[in-house]
Amino acid sequence: MTRIQATGVGFAAVISWALLALFTVGSAPVPPLLLNAMSFAVAGIIGVIWTHATGGWGKLRTVGWRVYVFGTFGLFGYHALYFSALRLAPPAEAGLIAYLWPLLIVLMSGLLPGERLRAGHFIGALMGFAGAALIIGGGLEFATGALPGYLLALGCAVTWSGYSVLSRRLGHAPTETVAVFCLATAILSAALHLALEETIWPAEALGWVSVLGLGLGPVGLAFYVWDIGVKRGDIQLLGVASYAAPLLSTLILVLAGVAAPGWTLTMSAMLITGGAALAARASFNG
Repeated sequence: MTRIQATGVGFAAVISWALLALFTVGSAPVPPLLLNAMSFAVAGIIGVIWTHATGGWGKLRTVGWRVYVFGTFGLFGYHALYFSALRLAPPAEAGLIAYLWPLLIVLMSGLLPGERLRAGHFIGALMGFAGAALIIGGGLEFATGALPGYLLALGCAVTWSGYSVLSRRLGHAPTETVAVFCLATAILSAALHLALEETIWPAEALGWVSVLGLGLGPVGLAFYVWDIGVKRGDIQLLGVASYAAPLLSTLILVLAGVAAPGWTLTMSAMLITGGAALAARASFNG
């Protein structure tokens, strides 16, 4: 697989994450940690089936335990911090802080062997963040009383960007390991759910379909293709292109009749698309 092909595979995760909001709305009233456990259980089972079909069990036995701890911490830590942040702080503000992770990926990637951070990557990431700020936030009001939630959201951004960049250093670890990460995340989420939440199952068929959709896509298979992208593709371009997720998510919600279109959608599209194009030019001209 070439670098360009791997980048395209990784971008499939960004497209999948655009469905996160729609499926999350459809899965109500399932509490966050239970939803996390159910979704990652689906993703883990799919990974086990795929690993069995491709004969990948031998690859898993050659992977050290530290890799499994690292991967589980990345997936579980990101979601635990994210859900906690949204409970302790206004969702729009916390969500925007959490969405610093693509910018942090671009900045951190400059420290990787063989990677070079160019001005186009940095400016493109800033444009993408500005576009995300428009579409996520609108009129933001940061309250000092929500500081713990904001700090958790920042921890969320650092966790996912660190996981993505450090995965590059674990290029020898096969993508099959993500199946173990997903199953371990499901178990930890279930344990936290039993300790902290009331169990509420989906009330209608739409809820169960939404949970299955999450496991198949944004909280499941997306992590398999993202693993390929960050290990073998252009991680800086992927970081900037990740800002397409909130834009596509809003477009999907508009098409589904959940959200109304507005001028912010057009401005965000211009900023995010322009930022991605600038980053792509910096990558291909380098």
